[in-house]
Amino acid sequence: MTSEVREKKIKTNGIWLNVTEKGDEGEPLVLLLHGFPETWFSWRHQIDFLSSHGYHVVAPDLRGYADSDSPPTHESYTVSHLVADVIGLLDHYGTAQAFVAGHDWGAIIGWSLCLFRPDRVKGFVSLSVPYSPRDPNLKPSDLFKSFGDGLYITQFQEPGRAEAAFAKHDCLTVMKKFLLTTRTDFWVAPPNTEIIDDLEVPSTLPDWITEEEIQVYADKFQKSGFTGPLNYYRAMDLNWEILAPWQGYKIVIPTKFIAGDKDMGNEGANGTIKYVKGEMFKSIVPNLEVVVIEDGHHFIQQEKSERVSQEILSFFDKLRNITE
Repeated sequence: MTSEVREKKIKTNGIWLNVTEKGDEGEPLVLLLHGFPETWFSWRHQIDFLSSHGYHVVAPDLRGYADSDSPPTHESYTVSHLVADVIGLLDHYGTAQAFVAGHDWGAIIGWSLCLFRPDRVKGFVSLSVPYSPRDPNLKPSDLFKSFGDGLYITQFQEPGRAEAAFAKHDCLTVMKKFLLTTRTDFWVAPPNTEIIDDLEVPSTLPDWITEEEIQVYADKFQKSGFTGPLNYYRAMDLNWEILAPWQGYKIVIPTKFIAGDKDMGNEGANGTIKYVKGEMFKSIVPNLEVVVIEDGHHFIQQEKSERVSQEILSFFDKLRNITE
């Protein structure tokens, strides 16, 4: 368990975010942005590690999650709102530029931050979700329809649908189904099946997480519910509209991309790993390092915590030595 963290509420962009931090406030700030369905707790290993190596580490519960405010409608979960939340945190700490790492939806926020406000980012580490060029002719919801109704993102679009499906299971089971999955496909359920019912719970826990740690998540989601987190998916078409002015723009921030070779969506000719090793990704993120971790799955910063922590530290240390 992460020890001696400081936890507090910070007002930013009109809402209150619950924030955990560790390390000396005089040291360079590292902002850690979690994904779905997680909380700041997903960064527990990196919080300890990076703070012990001379960084001031800040890890919020993102809007809609755990102990942070959860606006009721999906229109309040666009990348504009999410990036504004982050800028408000940086302003709160009086930080002109920060090091940023994001996993899953946190990675999407990080990419958007690099697009909107590159002046506020010293370096960015993206875990699991690469930057993808915006298709000017195809909304995300239309793209997802090509996978059929079984695709998890499609099932998440309809208000109340996924919430009702999740509610048929206890919260601990829901968290195990997500956190412990080893599936490498794009998460498509069979016909007339909800994705939460199709995901399996392994018979034994892997050695990188304990029952008590999963219960920490379960307790938070039992209180806060899943509508806030699901609203991120329901705002994807709005994001497509918002991002139109940045069509064709490149990510110029120094970036490291980290993923497991067995992450979801890695299968086949159109899989993520082939994309991140290809020319397209390097052309739109020219200042890029790519690290693929063997036998790593989606929740990589927990599953391969020591390796991920070292990769983040080495990248930020290199940029820190250049800028200081």
